[in-house]
Amino acid sequence: MILPVLPEEPAVAEPASAPPFLVEVAFKGHRRAFFRCDFESPPPLGAAVLVEVDRGEDFARIHATGSLALKRNAGVPHGVGSGMPAERILRLATPAEVSRERDLRLEDDEVRRKAIERVRAAQLELKVSDAEWQFDRKKLTLYFTAEKRIDFRALVRDLATRFRTRIELKQYGVRDEAKRLSGIGRCGREYCSAAWLPELRPVNLGVAKEQKLSLNPSQISGACGRLMCCLRYEHDFYVAARKRFPKEGRILVTDRGEEKVVALDIFRDRVTLRNPEGEQRIAELAEILGAPTAASSPAEAPAAPERAPGRAGERASERAPRARPRAAAAPQMDAPLTDSSTADVPPPEAAATITPASPRTVGAEDASAIDAPTQHQSGPDAQPLAEAFTAPLDRADVDDDAREAAPEGIAEGDLDELPAEDELDASALISDAAPAGESRGAARRRRRGRRGGRRGRGSPPPGSAPGGSAPPPS
Repeated sequence: MILPVLPEEPAVAEPASAPPFLVEVAFKGHRRAFFRCDFESPPPLGAAVLVEVDRGEDFARIHATGSLALKRNAGVPHGVGSGMPAERILRLATPAEVSRERDLRLEDDEVRRKAIERVRAAQLELKVSDAEWQFDRKKLTLYFTAEKRIDFRALVRDLATRFRTRIELKQYGVRDEAKRLSGIGRCGREYCSAAWLPELRPVNLGVAKEQKLSLNPSQISGACGRLMCCLRYEHDFYVAARKRFPKEGRILVTDRGEEKVVALDIFRDRVTLRNPEGEQRIAELAEILGAPTAASSPAEAPAAPERAPGRAGERASERAPRARPRAAAAPQMDAPLTDSSTADVPPPEAAATITPASPRTVGAEDASAIDAPTQHQSGPDAQPLAEAFTAPLDRADVDDDAREAAPEGIAEGDLDELPAEDELDASALISDAAPAGESRGAARRRRRGRRGGRRGRGSPPPGSAPGGSAPPPS
C-alpha cells in the first residue's frame, strides 16, 4: 500500500525577541540614570516603574525614551556610552506600589529631622539637607553639605542602630544641593539646574565683567549663594560680538582727529567716542571700522632714520676694542746709576727705546762693561746702547703703564719668556738693598717684584747670554 505524500507544512517563524531599549529614568531629587528596557514597546513618559539597583530594587519614573534617550546619553555626565547598561527595568509599578512610594516620601522628612538630632549630639559641623529611602527599605541615603571633610563613621553606626538598615552618607556642594531641592529663581521659573540643565559648569566673575553686569554679589548670585548658572548662556554671544568692535580705551584716528573709545553698544552697533577736549559723541560701527589707530596712523608714526652707507662699519668699529698706542720715547730712569752713567747721551737717531729695569747697585765690573760702548757714541761705527744694555728684564719690575714700548732687539712676545729667578747668573751681583736716591715708585716696583717673584719664565730674550748675565762688551 502506497501512502500518499503529504505536502510539508510551512515552518512557523518564532517571534523575534524585541531588542532592548535604552531608557532614562528619574528618581527623587532630580537624580537620573539610564537603564535597559526589555519590554516589547518602551513605556510611556512619566510611567512609574521598578528598576534594578544595587542590593534591591527602587522606584522611578520614565524620563526619556527612543531617540531622545540616545541623544541625552551622549550629552549628559551620567551617560553610559555606546553600550547597553547592565541594570534593567523590572516591571511597571502597580497602584499599590505607587501608594507605598508616596508614604516613603513622607517619611523622608521625619528621618531627616532625626538625623539632624544625632548630628547635633555628635557635635559635627555638617548640614543634613535631604534623606531618601530606597523602595525596598534596604538602604537609607542622607545628603549633607560641609565646609570641610567630616569623619562621620561614629554617626553612621549610630544611625544604623536606630533605623535598622544600611546607611549611606553623601556629601555634595551647595549648587548640587540647590539642584536636588529645586526652587523658584528670581526669573519666576524653576531652577535651571533642576529643570533642564544637564551639567553644572563653573561660573566665574569674568563672565559678568564681559557682559558689563553689576558686580554686586546680591544681584548676580542665585539661591545657592554662587553666581547664577544663566550667566554662561549668553557669554559666547558677547565674546563673538565684541570681536567686531574696537577695544575700549583704544585711540582711533577719525575724520575729526584722535578720539578715544569710551563705551560699546553691541546691540545697536554703536560706539561712544571722546576727543581730547572731553566732548563725547556716538558713532556707528560701520563709520569707524576702517579708522586706523593712533599707533598705526601715518602722521604719528615716527620716520625711520636714514642710515649712511658706512654706518654699519662705523658701529662695528666703535664696538671693537681699540689698541693702546705705543709710547714714542723711553721713560726716564727712576734713579741714576753709578758715576759711569754720566756718559754722553746718544743722538735721537741712534738711541734705542728702552724699557727701564728697577734701579740696582752695580759692581765695578758691571760698570766698566756698561761704560765701554758709551765711550764711542759719536763715531760712525758706534754700537747702539741697547746691544750693551741687554741684562735680563724683571717682569715684576716693569710697570703696567711703562710696558707700552719694547726695547730694540726684544720682540713684543719675548717679554713673556724672561728667565726665571733661579736661572740668573750669580755674576749679576744685584743687591736687594735700596740704592741711594731711589725714588718712591722704583722702590714700590722693586718690593712688588721681590714679593711676587719673576712672572716671566722661559727662554732668555735675544742677545742675552745663557744664565741671564750680560754679554761681554764688543
